Amino acid sequence: MFTGIIEEIGRMRRIVRQGQSMMLTIEASRTLEDVKLGDSIAVNGVCLTVVAFDAASFTVDVVPSTFRQTTLRRLSPGDPVNLERAMAANGRFGGHIVQGHVDTPGRIVLRQAEENAVVFRIEPEEASFMKYMIPHGSVALDGISLTVVHVAETSFTVSIIPHTLAETALQYKQAGDAVNIECDLLGKYIERLLSFRDSGAAKAAVPFGSGGMTLEFLSKHGFL
Repeated sequence: MFTGIIEEIGRMRRIVRQGQSMMLTIEASRTLEDVKLGDSIAVNGVCLTVVAFDAASFTVDVVPSTFRQTTLRRLSPGDPVNLERAMAANGRFGGHIVQGHVDTPGRIVLRQAEENAVVFRIEPEEASFMKYMIPHGSVALDGISLTVVHVAETSFTVSIIPHTLAETALQYKQAGDAVNIECDLLGKYIERLLSFRDSGAAKAAVPFGSGGMTLEFLSKHGFL
């Protein structure tokens, strides 16, 4: 699990492609301080496993499903990437729950300065994921924990403070560039539970008279 607070900007050193799989070697410093084989590191919001490392870089494998689902396939040597180690159990939870499981790539359709902020308008590649975008809700873009400002039919905006822009690879992104989108976990789980409750399997699994998960229950307890 991650928090969406980027620790450093890494640089792509080497990319080895074989069909729809890749091996990425990424230059880093802070991320390597206590690295071990098998550790999880989010690269542009994608949870990947360290398979090798040295004093200045680490290497991860990208499997075909991740290749197809994320923007990692578009990387080139020298590109900057956001890096975050998996959250320590005794660490501060500075962002929101980020799994490192990308829901859909998105495209920046607008980058515009607004006083001390920079506003980005994002259009998901798969429009169905707009249902998870809620004004003032959470979203992760390239692994960065951000707050949704405005929601339209096919796009949403986020407002980036100077510190976040300076500390992440988002500073290099322009209109037309792609980003990884991870929607807020809570909405996805609620949707899944509500869709499951009326299925035959759910009715068989829920004891008679238990009530189950209902819209009335969620509303009563402040979830809706």
